[in-house]
Amino acid sequence: MILIHNATIINEGKSFTGSVLIEGKTIKEIYKSQVPEQMLSHAKVIDATGLWLIPGLIDDQVHFREPGLTHKGDIHAESRAAIAGGVTSYMEMPNTKPQTTTIDALEQKFEIANERSFANYSFYLGATNDNLSELKKVDKKNVCGIKIFMGSSTGNMLVDDNKTLAAIFAEIDMIKTVHCEEESIIQKNIAYYKSQFGDNIPIKYHPLIRSAEACYQSSAKAVDLADKYGSRLHILHLSTEREVSLFDIKPLIDKKITGEVCVHHLWFSDKDYEKYGSLIKWNPAIKTEEDREALLQGLLSGKLDVVATDHAPHLLDEKQGGCLQAASGGPLVQHSLQVMLELAKQNKITKEQVVDKMCHAPATLFRVHKRGYIRQGYFADLVLVDPKKDYTVTKENILYKCGWSPFEGQTFSSTIEKTFLNGQIAFENGTVNDTRGEALTFDY
Repeated sequence: MILIHNATIINEGKSFTGSVLIEGKTIKEIYKSQVPEQMLSHAKVIDATGLWLIPGLIDDQVHFREPGLTHKGDIHAESRAAIAGGVTSYMEMPNTKPQTTTIDALEQKFEIANERSFANYSFYLGATNDNLSELKKVDKKNVCGIKIFMGSSTGNMLVDDNKTLAAIFAEIDMIKTVHCEEESIIQKNIAYYKSQFGDNIPIKYHPLIRSAEACYQSSAKAVDLADKYGSRLHILHLSTEREVSLFDIKPLIDKKITGEVCVHHLWFSDKDYEKYGSLIKWNPAIKTEEDREALLQGLLSGKLDVVATDHAPHLLDEKQGGCLQAASGGPLVQHSLQVMLELAKQNKITKEQVVDKMCHAPATLFRVHKRGYIRQGYFADLVLVDPKKDYTVTKENILYKCGWSPFEGQTFSSTIEKTFLNGQIAFENGTVNDTRGEALTFDY
C-alpha cells in the first residue's frame, strides 16, 4: 500500500488537506482528517506536505504517429512524455500510415499500445467518404469515438460528401469528434495569398488563410447535423470567438454538443508568429488575442468543456518554411498541465477549473470508466505537483522523440513531482519508470 500523506487535494471543485491510500491499482481510502496510526506504520508513506494532488489528466486528442510516421514520434516515446507531464490517459487520432479507418488497423494500434504504451490509451476510428460499414462495427465500450475531418487532411480522410456526413451522424450511435475547417474557404484564401506572394506566403498569414470564417462555417455545419439527428458531437481545437456562440451553458452530463480548447490556443496569439514563426503553426491556426480571450471565457462560463493538446510532433526541419511549406502541429503533451497552472497563477483560471477541464470533464464526456476523479474505488491515476518549484523547459529535459518544444526556454512556476499510474509510481525525480498503461473502457 502507498499513502500519499498531507497533500492539498484538488478534486471536484474543492481544495482541502488530506491523504489518499492506494492499494493495488485503486484508491482504497481518502482521509480528510487524521490518518489512522496503523496506516502510517503499514503503508509506504509519501510526504506530500505543500504539494497538490490531482487526478491524472485525460488528453482526448493526441497524434502519436504510430504506425508509419515514427520518425516524428511513436507510442512509446510520446506516452513516456505524457506521463512526465501528468497525462495518464490519452485518446489517439487516426491519421497515421496506414490510416486507422478499418477495424483491423484499429486493433493493430491497440496491440502496439498494449506492448509499448507508458500511459493508458484508446484510439479513434477515422471516418472516410466510404467506410460507413466499418464505423458500424465499433464497440463503443472499448473505443473512445469516431473522428471526422470536416476540413483538409491527409489521404482520403476529408469527409466532404454530404450524404456520407448525414449517414454518420444519423446511424453511428457514439460520440463523433470533429476537425472543423471549411476547405472551400481555405482554398479561396490560398489562391488570394498566392497571387500576392507566390508559393512563399509568410507564416503570419496562416490564420488568415485558415480563417475564422472557415472555422465557423464548418463548426456551424457540424452543430446543425448533430441537432438534426440528435447526435453526440465533440468539436475539437476550437480557435475563434465566433465559434463559442455555437455552444450552450448547461451541465456537461446533459450536453450532446461539446467543445474542446487546446493549450496552444489559450497561450499564444497571432502576435507570437513574429517570435516563433512556423513553430507555432497549427491547424486550426492560432488567431487573435480577442479569440484567445473568448476561448478562455468560454471555458470559464461552461460553454466549452475540455482542455486538451492536439499533440502532433514533427521534426524541426519539417517545421521550416512559410504557410504552404511548414508542417502543421507541434509537441505539447509533456507541458500542458504546467501551461494551464501558469494561467491559474496569472489568475486567468482557478486551479480547480484546470482540474475540471483536464481531468473530470474528459472522463465525464467520454464516460471513461473509473478515471479522472479522486474517488474511492477509482483507478489510482494521480499527479503530485509542486506549485512553488520553478521548471525551465530545456533540450535536455524534453522527452519527445522529435526533440523540441515550442516552450523551450520557458520557465513555469510549477513542477510535476510524481505521476501514479494504476497505483504504481510511473514518474518521479525527473525519471519515467517502466510502467505500462491499460486500455481505457467506457461506461455504456
